[in-house]
Amino acid sequence: MRGFKKVTDDIFWIGGSDKRLERFENIFPIPEGVSYNSYFIDDDKTAVFDTADISVADQYLENLKEVLAGRKLDYLIVLHMEPDHCSLIDKVTALFPDVTVVGGKQTFTFMGQFFPESAEYKKLEVKEGDELSTGKHTFRFVAAPMVHWPEVLLAYDMTSKALFSADAFGTFGALDGGLFADEYDFEKDFMDSARRYYSNIVGKYGPQVQAVLKKAAGLDIAMILPLHGPVWRKDIGVFLDKYNKWSTYTAESDGVIVIYGSLYGHTASAAYAVASSLRDKGVSDVRVYDASGSDVSYLISEVWRVRRIVVMCPTYNNGIYPPVEGFLNDMVALGVQNRVFALAQNGTWAPASGKLMREKLSLLKNVQVLEDMLTIKSALHSKDMEALNNFTDAVVNA
Repeated sequence: MRGFKKVTDDIFWIGGSDKRLERFENIFPIPEGVSYNSYFIDDDKTAVFDTADISVADQYLENLKEVLAGRKLDYLIVLHMEPDHCSLIDKVTALFPDVTVVGGKQTFTFMGQFFPESAEYKKLEVKEGDELSTGKHTFRFVAAPMVHWPEVLLAYDMTSKALFSADAFGTFGALDGGLFADEYDFEKDFMDSARRYYSNIVGKYGPQVQAVLKKAAGLDIAMILPLHGPVWRKDIGVFLDKYNKWSTYTAESDGVIVIYGSLYGHTASAAYAVASSLRDKGVSDVRVYDASGSDVSYLISEVWRVRRIVVMCPTYNNGIYPPVEGFLNDMVALGVQNRVFALAQNGTWAPASGKLMREKLSLLKNVQVLEDMLTIKSALHSKDMEALNNFTDAVVNA
């Protein structure tokens, strides 16, 4: 069955979408699915940019054979060696044993680790600034180390002005028949998924993304072809602006998220009281999340979206309630910056989680942790309303 899509008259998408996979990298829930993008160049010399995940192998290989229409494959260009893009290298090289595999020095090191038989492949090693011509098309390679693996290359087509961007500018979400971002309501259909993808997978590498954005600013880009999600051909600046914000840890909203852990509902009740107070004081963008019920990847995405974060946590085994601790650990691992935190602790006999959360957050750079901490003894009551009011005043004024 035909499964490829035309990008231009001689560039084709030959990937696949997967809505059966429950977790990306076996960590991140993807109820919206995911696409694995690969691109075929129909020129004097034929070329493919990256392969795809093993889960879409049958569709991918069928697409590749159909676009080739009996021709041989001249080049397999590998921009990224992560398994969701490189899993079919051995299948493609077995079908086309004379293909020249193109990649960077570190690409081939990783390739040998995944595929020992790659020692026998015909190879062309490239580096930043090198060019490869297939006839009408000439591709210039751009190094993008740690976006988000060290070997990553991008490729800029000087003919179509298309940037083959590897995992940069990607998003979770299967492609529901459309290929281009402008065929969807991207803000509604993909933006939250794009932010969650960026913040959890690429978020740690903001400086490296900034370096790539500076390189991209020197190119006349008409299209962006990522390895996940839709292709950009219109309003590219909108998405580039998002990437600039995300990679500089700049909040999109001055809103507040309230993230709580709760064993029996008392801290949860207090969290909603905090949210209500914030709204009464004029904060319109307030969202409340249960750290036990919300996958941490969604919490991290929200941290990237807003400037102010309230964390409310019971004391558990003289420590931090585990789901909240997992959230804090993820923020530390991803290097969150430029945010304001307000802390609330609960404990029946020895509240200690606030101090411990403050110690965790001290590992982050360029963050403010408000001095005014809300302490709850078992449950929030009328006598605590003044303390609650002072607490939310501090958040509003931060």
